[in-house]
Amino acid sequence: MRKQYSNTFKAEVVKELMKEEKTISQLASEHGIHPTQLKEWKRIALAGLPELFSRKGNPVEQLTKAHAEAVEELYAEIGRLTTQVNWLKKKSGLDVTSK
Repeated sequence: MRKQYSNTFKAEVVKELMKEEKTISQLASEHGIHPTQLKEWKRIALAGLPELFSRKGNPVEQLTKAHAEAVEELYAEIGRLTTQVNWLKKKSGLDVTSK
């Protein structure tokens, strides 16, 4: 069974690693994580740093916009499906209110 670590935990460990107060081996033994895994987390963190400083907008705003678009799309789908169900009920004779 593989261990699953939260993103917050990974970020805290990588922050400790970046401080360079302890060696990778020391941090690995303290947290029970293989040193190779720590190196991989550090590589991922360093690769993602440029995105934090990009001027493409606030990540929270981007997520909010994406969420709003998804909600709008889902409401449109609900409207289409409701119309189809009502039409099918009417045509099949199951809808007694429209007769």
